[in-house]
Amino acid sequence: PFLLTFVSAGASTASHALLSAVLADHVKGGLVDYAALKTDPRLPRYLSQLAVTDPAALASDQERLALWLNAYNAYTLKLIVDREPAQSITEVGTGGLTLGTLLKTTAWDIRFAEVGGRKYTLNEIEHEVIRAQFKDARAHFALNCAAGSCPILRSEAYEAGRLDEQLDAQGRLFLRDSTRNRFDLPTKTAHLSSIFKWYGKDFGADDRSALLAASKFAAPEVRQAIEADPAAWTVKFLAYDWSLNDLKQ
Repeated sequence: PFLLTFVSAGASTASHALLSAVLADHVKGGLVDYAALKTDPRLPRYLSQLAVTDPAALASDQERLALWLNAYNAYTLKLIVDREPAQSITEVGTGGLTLGTLLKTTAWDIRFAEVGGRKYTLNEIEHEVIRAQFKDARAHFALNCAAGSCPILRSEAYEAGRLDEQLDAQGRLFLRDSTRNRFDLPTKTAHLSSIFKWYGKDFGADDRSALLAASKFAAPEVRQAIEADPAAWTVKFLAYDWSLNDLKQ
């Protein structure tokens, strides 16, 4: 099936129904059944659609952002099923996480993700496309890097018409999950995901800005306490769990 459905001259919309079907079948509570996914022909079919879809031809920024978020997540799934790391995505590539980051030889530096006839690395999709072009910090709640501390992978694809709703829902899931972000009201201590440290500038000028940005998706009593006196809060960052989000482990 063709991915592009023309809605008017020069503008089109992309269908992500195949990806939604794949995610619905293989993602449970954010964990992925990689063994079953490996033999599912729908994932490569969806990726072949992405390969011939020109993002510039899509009708709106919502269409484009949904496409790039889905591309990042779908190609991350392909990376895992193709290379089968035993315990972590950090086993993919060479040099491990620290040295590999310096040498640009990590999983995120492999040029294999084809969109619109051009091959990208996952780093390029995240930093040069999603962060640079769309400047929506909620994207960090939608991207899944196949690791335990990542925001969970939705059991459906992102769709332009529901994108705001989906991104807000992802923010609430992420900020209200005490394994990923934790707020201690008595001591006014926020234990935030390292995502808020690594991409702090996307959430504001400093840790306090990141805390306020995070609080918008936290439980109501947490948000009220932070907004009442943000200066009283201490921000700490949680260690990141890189273990594979594998349903069968």
